[in-house]
Amino acid sequence: MHDSLLLLAALLACVAGMGWLALSMDVHWAQVRGAVPQPPALIKTLRTMGAAALAVSLALCLAVDSPSIAVLVWFMALAGSVLTVALTLTWRASVLGMLVFWTGQGAR
Repeated sequence: MHDSLLLLAALLACVAGMGWLALSMDVHWAQVRGAVPQPPALIKTLRTMGAAALAVSLALCLAVDSPSIAVLVWFMALAGSVLTVALTLTWRASVLGMLVFWTGQGAR
């Protein structure tokens, strides 16, 4: 059960990381927040948080399995999280607004 929770946490970290990386792009920011301008400092923060979340995800995968299997599981988690974020941006972009809740800006 412990391993399952770690892998779930790794998957959630991947989704959050990919979401933050997507929101650091102007096009996706506009999809989620509308005409609200994105502060330049926020872009750097989102990219740093995205990279850190992906690194945490890899560390969690490595904590569960041997390195050869952990990297494979991590790559599959990356692929699944990219697909999840892409489909969310396509159909319900405003849902990703929860990843930047601290900005205090409402969704469009």
